Amino acid sequence: MSAIPKAVARLIDEFAKLPGVGPKTASRLTFYLLRAPEEQVQALADALYELRRHLVTCSRCFNIGETNPCGICSDTSRDQATVCVVEEPLDVIAIERTGAYKGLYHVLHGAISPVDGILPQDLRIRELVQRVKQEPIEEVILATNPTLEGEATAEYIARQLRSHGVRLTRLARGLPMGGDLEYADEVTLSRALQGRSEWHQ
Repeated sequence: MSAIPKAVARLIDEFAKLPGVGPKTASRLTFYLLRAPEEQVQALADALYELRRHLVTCSRCFNIGETNPCGICSDTSRDQATVCVVEEPLDVIAIERTGAYKGLYHVLHGAISPVDGILPQDLRIRELVQRVKQEPIEEVILATNPTLEGEATAEYIARQLRSHGVRLTRLARGLPMGGDLEYADEVTLSRALQGRSEWHQ
């Protein structure tokens, strides 16, 4: 018979499934919640429930939001001719935090990685090509992460869009190779946006 109550063991297991959370951190979080006031635990439970119940995927840019289309796509004051292509919704948050970008987005939900079984058709690349065909887009900023997978994804997208007469740019190299956009500070991201260059293969 286990010395750990089933409910405690289950929560530790669930926390441990989260990215960046190991068994020790999962245990600390669980025992923190056991000592926390009931209102705090209930607020966390409510927030988790609301997260899945009220968020939707935007059918235009594939970012997450409370409405479809999302708030960014619905904002007519934004530059409709520029689309910034990112890997994940977290990257949108990171770029928006800079205040340096006023265009639209397209979220791929990953990067091409044959080793992990992620192929171009598993991402929102086809939808991006359709947007370029149908919308008055003049520039596509390839803002995938500066990793091998991010570079491969940017190159693939560039090949798909090259014949469509759209300007292709890449974020400036102020971003460290092998890093993720979500961890970059606002100044670095702002400079990368401002110093973006033409895409050349």
